[in-house]
Amino acid sequence: MIRMYLKNKREPLGLESLPNLENLKDVLWIDMISPDMDVIKLVERSFNIIFPTKQESEEIEISSRYWEENEGIEINSFFLLINGESARNETVSFILKKNLLISIRYTELKTFDDIAKRITSSSFRGFDDGDEVLNTILDVRIDSVADIVENLSKEITKLRRLVLTDYKHEDEEILGRISKLEDLNMLIIENLKDKQRIIASLLKSHLCKSEIKNDLSIMIKDIRSLVDYTQFNFERLEYLQNVFLGVLSIEQTKVVKIFTIVNVMFLPPTLIASIYGMNFKIMPELSWSFGYPLSIVLMILSSVLPILIFKKKGWI
Repeated sequence: MIRMYLKNKREPLGLESLPNLENLKDVLWIDMISPDMDVIKLVERSFNIIFPTKQESEEIEISSRYWEENEGIEINSFFLLINGESARNETVSFILKKNLLISIRYTELKTFDDIAKRITSSSFRGFDDGDEVLNTILDVRIDSVADIVENLSKEITKLRRLVLTDYKHEDEEILGRISKLEDLNMLIIENLKDKQRIIASLLKSHLCKSEIKNDLSIMIKDIRSLVDYTQFNFERLEYLQNVFLGVLSIEQTKVVKIFTIVNVMFLPPTLIASIYGMNFKIMPELSWSFGYPLSIVLMILSSVLPILIFKKKGWI
């Protein structure tokens, strides 16, 4: 799917409108979603550009994330995609050449849908060029990541309350939740670091307008504060994991303590029963008429006496 946005027009156009456009300079933004090769070739010929392949766009070195060539800027940036319990960083490619912005992605992303709705709204004043579109995309995305960081902090707080006050022996589930939150936090910081490098490169570029650079300077400050907060979340998760392991150790100690007390309770009766279970001929108690009741009483007393002693010392 492909959507083209023109200056002073709110409704996007489809690919079929491209050959019939009177002036290609009116095209402000082309948003391509999972385009096939024929579509890519048509856009490349129309605007004299070359798109990176999907494999090239996913390389992580900085030279593959941002570069300038032929008076144009090419960017490969991570966009955090959360789908239910799973999350991943999806790469989106941008080509900014003169007043035109072209974006290529291979999945639906909420950021682009939000900007599309903003463009089509009656209160929208309009974009002047592709620089402003890219600036808005980055701004909306950073705000979205900030919301994700806030929600993550709330989840950590809930999990902390569960571990400290509502612990119900759900060991594997709690460890799984801590692990998922750590994975999400790593994806967030990877996403933020990626945006930080790209915006820093845009600030140094002579191809980026000075008006946009003022907004980019504010964004990079926001990113730094979010990075600090994600680092704080890492510390909270590490502390939470240590607390949980401590609680788990206490629970295990309680179980071992119970087994120890039970063993101590039954050890004296077992000793008495073992003695009178011997098959020696000379055992005076064997001929006693009250020998059996006496052994039973001794076993009961030897079981009750340790319990009374433990209670007096406060061990149980």
